[in-house]
Amino acid sequence: MKIGFFSLLNAVVLMMFATGACSQSCSKSDTPGGVSPDSTSVLHVNLKTDKVCFSPGEEVSFTADELPDSAYVRYYHLGKVLDEKRLSVKTWSWAPPSSDYQGYLAVVLDKNNGRDDILGSIAVDVSSTWNRFPRYGFLAAFGDMDESEIESNVSMISRCHLNGVQFQDWHWKHQRPLAGTPENPYDHWTDIAKRSTSKATVEGYISCLHGIGSKAMFYDLCFGALNDAADDGVKEEWYLFNDRNHSSKNVLTLPSPMFKSDIYIVDPSLEAWQTYFGNRVDDVYSVFDFDGYQIDQLGSRGTVYDYDGSAADLPSGYASFIRAMKSKRPGKHLVMNSVSRFGDKEIAETGDVDFLYNEVWSEDADFSSLKDIIDRNDSFGDGSLKTVFAAYMDYDKADGTGYFNTPGVLLTDAVMFALGGSHLELGDHMLCKEYFPNTNLSMDAILQSSIIRYYDFMTAYENLLRDGVTFGSAELSCLNGKMTVAAWPPSSGKVCLISTEKGSDTEVLHLINLAGANSMSWRDLDGTMPEPSFISEPSFKFKTTRQVKAVWMASPDSYLCTPRPVEFTQSASCITFSIPSLKYWDMIVIEY
Repeated sequence: MKIGFFSLLNAVVLMMFATGACSQSCSKSDTPGGVSPDSTSVLHVNLKTDKVCFSPGEEVSFTADELPDSAYVRYYHLGKVLDEKRLSVKTWSWAPPSSDYQGYLAVVLDKNNGRDDILGSIAVDVSSTWNRFPRYGFLAAFGDMDESEIESNVSMISRCHLNGVQFQDWHWKHQRPLAGTPENPYDHWTDIAKRSTSKATVEGYISCLHGIGSKAMFYDLCFGALNDAADDGVKEEWYLFNDRNHSSKNVLTLPSPMFKSDIYIVDPSLEAWQTYFGNRVDDVYSVFDFDGYQIDQLGSRGTVYDYDGSAADLPSGYASFIRAMKSKRPGKHLVMNSVSRFGDKEIAETGDVDFLYNEVWSEDADFSSLKDIIDRNDSFGDGSLKTVFAAYMDYDKADGTGYFNTPGVLLTDAVMFALGGSHLELGDHMLCKEYFPNTNLSMDAILQSSIIRYYDFMTAYENLLRDGVTFGSAELSCLNGKMTVAAWPPSSGKVCLISTEKGSDTEVLHLINLAGANSMSWRDLDGTMPEPSFISEPSFKFKTTRQVKAVWMASPDSYLCTPRPVEFTQSASCITFSIPSLKYWDMIVIEY
């Protein structure tokens, strides 16, 4: 039975209250001016916006599932209140400032009895393009669906503000993604795994995503051909081979009979292949209103040879292929996967991809590797090309069935987001394997609720997380023994400090609670990362000789992401201050 997203989320929240799962982040003492959501005295208000991002000058429409008579809405930009008004209806509009590329937080409050009780919150992104702050998701099943099922499957994409979605394994054949012809496309076809795919469902998803302001990107390899490719015009001379005598094609072997063919590898640098496949891409665009092409590869293939016996340079071939696709359709968006960093420099330096997409594996299993990748990507485009990680959580656990391990997911997202990256993980389910249709693991109620707050946080505070910030070298120490703080990279038994600088007047301190972590790997392969201990009222010394104007903090784990001021005392060499708590991730902002 399908149920509405609001109904599902409300059930999640009620279950969390009943089990006490929210006791640390939703307690009465944990909200400025009063209480946060409380099952006995305060409603929990579920909010949604009509789009995942908004153009400058465009109004935002909000909807609440319920409101008390004394409800207000307050709008924040970072730590500053922009506006506040009384709410008398469950649907209302707001006109954000006209500045481009800005994140905001709307907070619904109950002002009953003179207190500001936080009932709900939701982020807003005002951006004219998606590449400045990419939040990428996916869809992976396209069987017959009606409109309500499509909308239900897109509900998490919408609520988490995902401004781009790749359609994974939607196509008919790798060398011929459109089933049928532009003049007579098929209504149904089977994908590589023999799953039924519906033209109406693909169209319905595209329309639904466009309705909420999200990009729809079709997925395919840059060099894949099935065993019937000759029938579709693919020439023997286009393939890559394991030997100089072109007797053994390079191939990705897939298990039979689950998959209808192995995938044979074509040379992506060949002009003849680029022309052929560019025409097949045109076929796709003539039938489906996709916004662009999510290009895939397979990482290093070792030494492979073209038909004439010369060793192939795949990274250069990727760059050539990207340029050919952009030349063919300049108005369409392109993103290309860099598997284990293979070809990353060549992909980035084309200047034709919207952002950098890194599929990370065992070579980059540590938390520290995530920053290494972001630093490397920043060097390619002077920080203009943002990083999205395709990173599969609980990979070994997903050989069976069950739930994702919430602590592992949240700690990984906290690190990625604090570093300025994003995580491809959400869509019509959460990812656990590189085969996107795999649904062996699911989110439990706590993770489903928490992940929404993490995406609200990444979106609302995008200007401090991903907008022209540089990594710093701040010195922070705990004064009351509640934790040991250690600067990046993460180390066992310690809370990790990631410090960044925004312009000349703002420093940001990210505290990631890895003190109880059983590993410094983000992968959490077996789903055994323990839940961090709740740290109450830690106090700190922050070294600075500059005059501090204000200190404030925000967290996805408490106050429903709402910013709140932090009192501090300044001396000639430092400031001292305390914060209410640390669970997974706190962000402390120092303004000069």
